[in-house]
Amino acid sequence: MDFYDVIVVGAGIEGSSTAYQLAKQGKKTLLLEQFPLPHSRGSSHGQSRITRKAYGEMEHYTVMMKEAYKLWETLEQESGRKIFQETGMLTMGSADDKFTMGTIRCLQCHGIPHQTMDYNQMKRAYPMIEFPRDFTFVIDKSGGILRADKALMSYHETFRHYGGIIKDGEKVLEIIPGDSVVIITSTNQYRAQSVVLAVGAWATKLLPKLQVHLPIKVLRINVLYWKEKVSGQYGVDKFPVFLQENAISGFTVYGLPSAEYPGLVKICLHWGPEVDPDTRDKADDTWVINTMKKYVSKHFPELNPEPAIIETCMYTWSDDENLILDHHPSWRNIVIGAGFSGHGFKLASVVGKVLAELATNETPSYDMTPFRIQRFRHNAKL
Repeated sequence: MDFYDVIVVGAGIEGSSTAYQLAKQGKKTLLLEQFPLPHSRGSSHGQSRITRKAYGEMEHYTVMMKEAYKLWETLEQESGRKIFQETGMLTMGSADDKFTMGTIRCLQCHGIPHQTMDYNQMKRAYPMIEFPRDFTFVIDKSGGILRADKALMSYHETFRHYGGIIKDGEKVLEIIPGDSVVIITSTNQYRAQSVVLAVGAWATKLLPKLQVHLPIKVLRINVLYWKEKVSGQYGVDKFPVFLQENAISGFTVYGLPSAEYPGLVKICLHWGPEVDPDTRDKADDTWVINTMKKYVSKHFPELNPEPAIIETCMYTWSDDENLILDHHPSWRNIVIGAGFSGHGFKLASVVGKVLAELATNETPSYDMTPFRIQRFRHNAKL
């Protein structure tokens, strides 16, 4: 039976970042993935994700994002790929909108370059969109696009460069805790001093087998692309990424310029039906599609209000929307990374560093209080 310093289960962006950090430290590391790579069955596929520094509603992430940007830059240098593209991020809301006002306060407090605008200033900058005249608009100038597929590929390649081993197409069937941990897959058995579980939506299935029942659920997200009426009108040189909290029935809407598919703008609802990750395609998404058609028609009049392409992704949503980064309550050599709640990708570079620290019993670089499992003690079975 092969023995490793650390086995990381799950080769999505969080697990891959973690494995990369461990291999870079010289740890003998195995990265396990249940599907053949690359694949589109999890939460890390696709070409783009929004990134930003300001987190007015969860300011501890603003602190982490400062290092996340540096770590993405390091990955760019090591891989030779351009992963981040700065476009700025637009946020908008009324004077009593906690997210927009919190974002402005966060930008000011942390000295992040930004610009606030009233309606007329916004229309001069972005005449192709329409929002209420009493809204305040703010641009986080550090915001932009992470090239998701390139980031994941770069982690896998640099992980191998540092001596890491990837085994894909191997589903984990059983994890046997102990002074060292045994992992039984569909084709092999492995042993490691410690294990990191970064299994995305499958945390809802794997963690209960280890007597950890967390208040997390899996949502299927419709990734929608809308065709420009005038080609290039929403290109990266003219339009930023954007995020509107409480846009529809209390739910958030986000979007990116036409950067992935020629002439198609990505605008999505930050919510979806709850699903089983193994049968997500059976979910009824009628409400999401119809709702987004109305939203695009109202606020983006220069887009065709019928989605041109519909893809899917999954969020693993925690009750408080904070990440779960912690040791297993009974076995310190089993580390859990879960509940990324739709905003984990931008943080993945620094999350990998933290999970690697936990796996090697180093002192974490950040206050782990917001991420501990114990915070769910009232509604989790540990």
